[in-house]
Amino acid sequence: MEQNTHTLTPEKKIAIGIDALASIDPDMLDDAYVYVHCKLSITLPGLLIRIWKTTVLQDYHSASRAQLIHAENISYAPQWTLVPDRGTYSFLLIFSALPKDCSMFDLVEDIPQPGGFLIKNIARNKSDVYRITLGD
Repeated sequence: MEQNTHTLTPEKKIAIGIDALASIDPDMLDDAYVYVHCKLSITLPGLLIRIWKTTVLQDYHSASRAQLIHAENISYAPQWTLVPDRGTYSFLLIFSALPKDCSMFDLVEDIPQPGGFLIKNIARNKSDVYRITLGD
C-alpha cells in the first residue's frame, strides 16, 4: 500500500510588479460592500426574527439601492431565527456598494407585511461599516 505524506511548508509570496499594480483600475480595488452590524434589544421571550432578501439600502437623494448580498446570524424569510429570552442579539447584513456620491441612506426591509426594519437617515462614512440598534 502506497502512503502519501505531505510536508507543510509556508506559503510562497507572489511578487507583483509595480507596472501591473499601476495598470489595475483603482475602482476594482475597492471592497465595494457595505457592512451593517445590527444589535436587537430583546424584551420578550421566544422572539422570532428573519430578514427578507428584499432588504435594501436606499440612497436618500436618489433612486439608487444597494442590494442585500449576505446575512450572518439571521435567517432569510421564510425561515425564522429564535433569539435568546432577554438582552441583545446581533447579526450582520452585507450589501452591494452605494453610489460614491451618496451621503445619507435608509435601511429598508421592503416586505409584503407589517413589521419590516426601517432605519432612516444613516449618515455615510468612509469605511462603509455601520452599527445600528433595533428596538428600544
